[in-house]
Amino acid sequence: MSDSKNYDVLIIGSGGAGLSLALKLADHSVRVAVLSKFALTAGSTYYAQGGISAVFDADDSIESHIDDTLDAGAGLCDVDIVRLTVTHGKKSINWLREQGVAFTEEQTADGKKQLHLNREGGHSHRRIVHTADATGKAVSLSLIDRAREHSNIELFEHHNVVELITRPTSDKTSKRVVGAYVLDSKQQQVKTFTARVVVLATGGASKVYLYSTNPQSATGDGIALAWRAGCRVSNMEFMQFHPTCLYHPHAQSFLISEAVRGEGGKLILPDGSPFMQKFDSRAELAPRDIVARAIDHEIKKRGIDCVYLDISHKPESFIREHFPNIYETCLKYDIDITKQPIPVVPAAHYTCGGVLVDSYARTNINNLYAIGEVACTGLHGANRMASNSLLECLVFAERASEDILQTLDTITPVPAIADWDESQVSDSDEEVVVSHNWDELRRFMWDYVGIVRTDKRLDRAMNRVDLLKKEIAEYYGHFRVTSDLLELRNLVIVAELIIRCAKQRKESRGLHYTLDYPETDDSQPAQNTILTP
Repeated sequence: MSDSKNYDVLIIGSGGAGLSLALKLADHSVRVAVLSKFALTAGSTYYAQGGISAVFDADDSIESHIDDTLDAGAGLCDVDIVRLTVTHGKKSINWLREQGVAFTEEQTADGKKQLHLNREGGHSHRRIVHTADATGKAVSLSLIDRAREHSNIELFEHHNVVELITRPTSDKTSKRVVGAYVLDSKQQQVKTFTARVVVLATGGASKVYLYSTNPQSATGDGIALAWRAGCRVSNMEFMQFHPTCLYHPHAQSFLISEAVRGEGGKLILPDGSPFMQKFDSRAELAPRDIVARAIDHEIKKRGIDCVYLDISHKPESFIREHFPNIYETCLKYDIDITKQPIPVVPAAHYTCGGVLVDSYARTNINNLYAIGEVACTGLHGANRMASNSLLECLVFAERASEDILQTLDTITPVPAIADWDESQVSDSDEEVVVSHNWDELRRFMWDYVGIVRTDKRLDRAMNRVDLLKKEIAEYYGHFRVTSDLLELRNLVIVAELIIRCAKQRKESRGLHYTLDYPETDDSQPAQNTILTP
């Protein structure tokens, strides 16, 4: 029985990027469907603590924000994209306030209110607009509320995309996207969604690693979907590891915000001695790649389980006011951050590469866009600077909306699409295969393709990826799709792309550090790593 739905625009992903775009389009009478793999709040935006970088301080400047971003990106940022993004910072924050986001404010000397600005690693000024230490939650809930109210937006929770649907263009010279096959996880039924425009806003891929700060949803779905459809991907070797993830057996990789270090938190060894000054003159405020490698080095060198982040020298009232979420969460694990240091380790955090797009978020497939963490825009280069990610979501949602609104009426109607065929498959009686392969993949990616790499480790990882791909392909071909199987199928592709990019880069740069090529190659201009299907 056919269950086909048709829209003007299909947005895959319900985080900050996807919902911002949906609202911008819907306000112009565009019929939009937004798919969420799990609940609407299950994406990374909801869990973002730190904030959004934008120039508001009179002592700050656009040029300073650009310079800091370029410095963190280690020579691989696209200067034009950085300028485009940074110059839209204030406008993006003001748009969020119009959507109902309440950012933390402070009182000035003359009694007026202004945005309170945090400072984080890599930033030379205070420019992090935030809602206490739960900015993403505030943004996510406000955008969800607005989307639920909008008559032109239809929201679909627990809908996981199986495959993008493409067709040749009329002149047969390229491809256009026309929709997607989507698994309704509640009904266990694959539906057909057609649309003149499809937008990937699926987030990153950090769950390809054993330890991650990301929610369970971050399995690189959009990157894998785009790759199978024929999109180019870029810079997948640059996987960012957040330096400070709570080290506790029951904490499930709870992130300790960069802002804790920005407000004076010190990284110390078990004996209480600081160590960051040995690695960088900026100490705790060095970019994330430097801090993560320093912690990794100390842990391996000394055979310790973790290091500690200490903010207890600050007044208790200051800590509880600025970091209420972190304070309450740590307290659940008998850690009072007003009196004792926090045990921390690095964990996979952000995908700096992704689906290659232009300045309007267009991919190399007609009518297919990618925004947010799934995309490689050129903003982050070899290392993302703290709190530039939500800014990128907002700016490229705006850019994509401008382009879609200009071109939507010129796109020819979607042709008839056949329903998903399950006539040759059966229900699986060996789900253990999926769980075992999932665990194996994430373990060897952590061991061999983590913070520090070697050619031998990358070769070992690729050998295992090749074996897993065959097993998963056989399993996928014989059994009905499940959400777990779709995620595993996508993760193994993402793992392969990360390894292939890492093997091509014969230098250490930004987040890619290899013992075989420990120096940055400055003999020629830095090049992006681009893979074509």
